[in-house]
Amino acid sequence: MTISDERPTTGLWNDRALPTSVRARALLDAMTESEKIAQLGSTWPGFRPSSGDVAPMQDSFGDPESFDEAIADGLGHLTRVFGTAPVAPEAGRERLAALQEQVCAANRFRIPAIAHEECLTGFTTWQATVYPTPLAWAATWNPELVRRMAAAIGSDMAAVGVHQGLAPVLDVVRDYRWGRVEETLGEDPYLVSELGVSYVKGLQSSGVVATVKHFAGYSASRAARNHAPAAVGPREFADVILLPFEKAVVTGRVDSVMNAYNDVDGLPCGANDTLLSGLLRDRWGFEGTVVSDYWSIVFLASMHHVAADLPGAARSALHAGIDVELPHTSGYGEPLRCLRENGSVPADLLDRAVLRVLKQKARLGLLDPDWHPGQYTAPAGFDSPRNRSLARGLAEQSVTLLDNDAAVLPLVSPSSVAVIGPAADDTRCLFGCYSFPNHVLPHHPDTPMGIDAPTILDAIRQEFPDAVVRHEAGCPITGDDRNGIEAAVAAAAAADVTVLVVGDRSGMFGEGTSGEGCDVGALTLPGVQEDLVEAVLATAQRAVLVVVSGRPYAIGRHARAADATLQAFFPGEEGAVAIAGVLSGRVNPCGHLPVQIPGDAAGQPGTYLAPPLALKSDGVSNIDPTPAFPFGHGLSYTTFEIGDVDVEEAVVAVDATITVRATVSNTGDRAGTLVPQLYLTDPVASVTRPVRQLIGFTRVDLTAGESRAVEFEVHTDMTSFTGTDLRRRVEPGAITLTVAQSAGDPGSPVQVRLEGDTRGVDHTRVMTTAVTVRWD
Repeated sequence: MTISDERPTTGLWNDRALPTSVRARALLDAMTESEKIAQLGSTWPGFRPSSGDVAPMQDSFGDPESFDEAIADGLGHLTRVFGTAPVAPEAGRERLAALQEQVCAANRFRIPAIAHEECLTGFTTWQATVYPTPLAWAATWNPELVRRMAAAIGSDMAAVGVHQGLAPVLDVVRDYRWGRVEETLGEDPYLVSELGVSYVKGLQSSGVVATVKHFAGYSASRAARNHAPAAVGPREFADVILLPFEKAVVTGRVDSVMNAYNDVDGLPCGANDTLLSGLLRDRWGFEGTVVSDYWSIVFLASMHHVAADLPGAARSALHAGIDVELPHTSGYGEPLRCLRENGSVPADLLDRAVLRVLKQKARLGLLDPDWHPGQYTAPAGFDSPRNRSLARGLAEQSVTLLDNDAAVLPLVSPSSVAVIGPAADDTRCLFGCYSFPNHVLPHHPDTPMGIDAPTILDAIRQEFPDAVVRHEAGCPITGDDRNGIEAAVAAAAAADVTVLVVGDRSGMFGEGTSGEGCDVGALTLPGVQEDLVEAVLATAQRAVLVVVSGRPYAIGRHARAADATLQAFFPGEEGAVAIAGVLSGRVNPCGHLPVQIPGDAAGQPGTYLAPPLALKSDGVSNIDPTPAFPFGHGLSYTTFEIGDVDVEEAVVAVDATITVRATVSNTGDRAGTLVPQLYLTDPVASVTRPVRQLIGFTRVDLTAGESRAVEFEVHTDMTSFTGTDLRRRVEPGAITLTVAQSAGDPGSPVQVRLEGDTRGVDHTRVMTTAVTVRWD
């Protein structure tokens, strides 16, 4: 590393009074080419391939360049200073500050790096709150709570000098077998969009850049295999895959986008200028930075084979619109310098990317004259009462009561409880794959977890202090060891009630049953848990099945055998207490499924968002894809009704707003929360349309016997879709709008006719249905 003894170069870029674009351009004009190239790179301090898998195929690239070499002339990003190994908050702050001081000292403008971290289930660092996984956020159907969580995550990160978070994941689930289902916000683009924008706004309200990923098509991979080519046509790509990203850019004003690893129709996303430049920037108006998913620039040569070598990969990525290479500088280092020297990369292409990075640094305050690495103050801890309260609220609102036909729940003063199953006494079964305990701590087995996270067994003992509680694991999460099933069956037979807890333990790249690189071929419970469930349910006097997982499993037959069934998608550090609260009735369940629970013989892939021939078709196919529990489903300990559904006008223009009114009532004997959902059906269109499509929802808290009026303001833009000419349009004709409690609920439909000529719409269209609950 060469550190200049000269006074740092200053200029217009340090003037806060000037527009960001002026400051960034002035700095760009003052830079040498080597200084420019340095702003597009990154380094991962402390990373070693032998330290354990925390990123895909990390052992295939060898040791990266030294830190001193990486920061010569400056640096674009610092990778995961907090999220690579256990480090306490103050020690992490001090280390990051010291690294930033070295970065500043190594370039004559004293430009710091952008420090980024993972934040999918909270700030991924030791001793930080582990929130529920995104699929659990989605089960809350509560955008405001997600926004508050993201703001809290952002405030913790900002307090120690972290500038960018690699979340949220906006991939729409297309196949439940995919390992990263747990990281998503479900199978409906509208639900994903609303929750995703809320996360973006929350994180960025704290001064931390959100990074939406993975752009685009990652979740549509063939056979649900990680990194596999996306099996998706142009209309599905536009109307399902792209919608959440479009809304995050246009409405959420997200400041960073990460490319997807996959290819779409033979073109890798990392080399797709039509996607990363033409659509994202030219059409949608995105002004932030595009960062590469880890090593995805290298993959253009090593995996996709659309480049002969690393320089070719770098040239393709830069031309497509990737501005920053993560997590290390590979293609955007010496190969890029050589490309500039031989003229293969024009100067304006380099300047385009550098200018975007400098603008972002200016927006973050990193070019301000008074910025310095030591200006941050670490909080007393990253697992504060505020954080735990948010984590508890999310967990409680996410637990979904699938079935309670025998009315065994809530449990009232059980004398004895058999807690059975491999997920009952394993804290890691509560966390997602990008949580610090599951992502990093397995490589540091002597380090304590750093947070208080009781197991479900612990929480049940606390919740039912007068009951005799006996635990038997029955079998492990994985493997074929059945030796414990006999003892589990005996415990269940002797108990007043059995709580059977099965599901996943999340991990990475085959080290878990769910998570990145942990794809499955069938939607049966892992290991021999199917055998355990059958044996226990056949013997137990009363049984509650609790599934704690990262994806939906085909548990329909088990739910029919159980007296009640709960689904929890990795509910985080407060998840066990939330589940126990639902079992006792202290918490009235209000979660609703963001993904279907597949039927016994349902083929994959398949989600609720499908045209008629993708659903049950008697006489056409012997495979019945009907789910065991539909999208949007969720029961309560009270009952609800939706009635008096009508529209203000039954005939409207193709450019108008439709007001849908309904009365929602709590017809039970205790307070509860209803999630009324508005579905669109387009009976006749120029292309096949989904039988039902979510276009609005809200949450309504109702006391026993209470009724409220709900109004959905549906602009006709919400009926738009991609037509035969691959342009988005609103077509005239009849539509059906149904207010229901799930996609499988017949609900209360009303008919509306759109009149006029077909109307084209674009990214400026209305993309959200406003909902008003009348309390007077």
